[in-house]
Amino acid sequence: MQNDPELNGKYLGTISKDFVVVAETLKEASYQVRKRDISKYPIFVFSRTDVPIGSLFLAKEDLALEWHIYASYLEDFIRHKLVDEEKIEDFVAAYKDPDEYCCLFVVDGENFTNFVFIPYPED
Repeated sequence: MQNDPELNGKYLGTISKDFVVVAETLKEASYQVRKRDISKYPIFVFSRTDVPIGSLFLAKEDLALEWHIYASYLEDFIRHKLVDEEKIEDFVAAYKDPDEYCCLFVVDGENFTNFVFIPYPED
């Protein structure tokens, strides 16, 4: 669950550009997921195409983004077998403070998927 170095070059620029636009919205959504006891581990899926993970939260066309953003959480990832039952402890250990970092799952076609934690901008 380390950030893949490939993410830095190929994806980080476009993800960061979109993230800045939606960071406050994602931070509030993360807070609501935790406050309502839906999950302690919110995950936002960034994908350029439709994916069957979570619920579409922000469509790229609506905000002139490059990525669709889906709202999900750890238990949904376990149900979809994206986090293996034996790896739950590893995921929880790697998960960063959700008040400071946004957990993203980046999907680019069938060839690339990866978790990345991006810090929320400071006020």
